[in-house]
Amino acid sequence: MLVDSHCHLDFPDFAPERDDVVTRARNAGVGTMLTISTKLSTFPAVREVANSYPDVFCTVGVHPHEADREEGAKDAKKLAELCGHPKVIGLGESGLDYYYGHSSRDNQRAAFTAHMEAARKTGLPVVVHSRDADADTVELLADQSAKGGLTGLIHCFTGTRMLAERALDLGFYISFSGIITFKNAEELREIAARVPLERILVETDSPYLAPIPNRGKRNEPAFVVHTAALLAKLKGISPEELAKATTDNFFRLFAKAQRPQ
Repeated sequence: MLVDSHCHLDFPDFAPERDDVVTRARNAGVGTMLTISTKLSTFPAVREVANSYPDVFCTVGVHPHEADREEGAKDAKKLAELCGHPKVIGLGESGLDYYYGHSSRDNQRAAFTAHMEAARKTGLPVVVHSRDADADTVELLADQSAKGGLTGLIHCFTGTRMLAERALDLGFYISFSGIITFKNAEELREIAARVPLERILVETDSPYLAPIPNRGKRNEPAFVVHTAALLAKLKGISPEELAKATTDNFFRLFAKAQRPQ
């Protein structure tokens, strides 16, 4: 069994055929999916998707792109309160994105800090988005980790070796997407090969970033098998071993999730 640890099943891309998308994932061996919140204003729809399928869970949080606009993005108490629902198993995605700069850096940092405070308060992991912001990401992670009780992962990892090493030192996991299958991702593959197997997760970030051989198409959870296959090759293990390890890692990190029988 595989787990797609990061997808966006509430997005309009999936609305016409969401049931079929989930069925295709199951048929591909994806036994659990985590659909990710990007706005508090759309969180009820995210939660409803998770409620609709026994093998789908969700997070609550605000993407760094939305830190300027989403009311509650910097309210750790409100974020923690929304974690009470049984299908909510993590905070995020939150973090820093200096590549696009759709929200101010100050608001991104404040929102990220609030998400980590809520994660510490609830004991749930935080799903971290980091792009072109490695140094500040490490600084904030280290600051909150020093206070104790913080767990989480760097999702869709595309950062530097420094970010990977520091995140691992702080006890975080690293999640890889279809980007590692792209021709120009050799440096990322070298980093992935070095990350300990017991700290790796796999994801699609669908509907974005479809892996080869589906690049150019709308991504969906079933396609995580291609990312997992490449990671298995990088690690010199069988796809079955990679699937077992990454699935065990997911349920170790997201301990609130119920593992399927």
